[in-house]
Amino acid sequence: MLGRIPKKRALLTVAAVMGIAVWQAPAASAAPASVPLQYATNRYVGSAVAASYLASETDYRAVLTREFDNVTPENEMKWGTIEAVRGQYDWSGADAIVKYAREHRKTVRGHTLVWHSQLPDWVGALPADELRRVLRDHITTEVKRYKGKIRAWDVVNEIFNEDGTRRDTVFRQKLGDGFVADVFRWAHAADPAAKLYVNDYNIEGINPKSDAVYDLVKTLRRQGVPISGVGIQGHLSIQYGFPGQYRENLARFAKIGVETAVTEADVRIPTPPDAAKLATQASYFGQLWDGCHAVRKCVEFTTWGFTDRHSWVPDVFPGEGAACLFDENLRPKPAYFALNP
Repeated sequence: MLGRIPKKRALLTVAAVMGIAVWQAPAASAAPASVPLQYATNRYVGSAVAASYLASETDYRAVLTREFDNVTPENEMKWGTIEAVRGQYDWSGADAIVKYAREHRKTVRGHTLVWHSQLPDWVGALPADELRRVLRDHITTEVKRYKGKIRAWDVVNEIFNEDGTRRDTVFRQKLGDGFVADVFRWAHAADPAAKLYVNDYNIEGINPKSDAVYDLVKTLRRQGVPISGVGIQGHLSIQYGFPGQYRENLARFAKIGVETAVTEADVRIPTPPDAAKLATQASYFGQLWDGCHAVRKCVEFTTWGFTDRHSWVPDVFPGEGAACLFDENLRPKPAYFALNP
């Protein structure tokens, strides 16, 4: 079980075959033993999950249940799913995931309250005063529905460009930059116990984008805005170097008193995978994991899905894939064994 393994059970062996590490995959029927030890820290280990697979694939459900203690709805809590048509709510997928989590004593990360993508067209067409009212109602309705059942929320998602400027979303265009403080306050009012995060990609290392997030968090805290932490997505590719100053980045957020969480980790590789690529992938996952464990206020490590059977990567990055900890047959890959408590 991830996060509860007392020692590394590595399947990577060094072989004299072309001088590279060879992955010795376990038989399809073999499963790593789970050791139900208590966490020595307050870190959660989770995966994004789809309600449809949870309901229809018993092997998917079994591995999720065995390996993770936190779940993130992949799409089921996004505005485009919850209220695609104004006034018509569909809570079925989100409810199913929350129910599963409660039955199996897992925590839930809510994802996401405000995002420019997967946003119904009717939202963007609203005039400014109505958009503000609808945005507040949306956040209040969703957060209150799951009050006491969601450990942490990604309140705002992907609001910066790569150069650190604000993304020119419909919310910014019509409500100004101040909408960010507002949505945190509304979410806090709806569930004061939930942790509230800003979440973004390409902010693993220190760069203009992560600097902008850092400055935003400091500003919000000075204003008394109830922001709890920063979600660092962790979508990486072995075609690029591992992000520089990753641990230093986590540490600087800790110094200003907020949590960090790796919220959407995956490491894509050019397909087809081979032993060398899988070893590099394992190294990247291991560095993400170890860096989080090195910083006390990094409280969560969540992957964006756990099996290559269901991954967003091939559809978005043609020629890349195999980004998860388990392969299509739910066999653990070398990356799985790079994650140690």
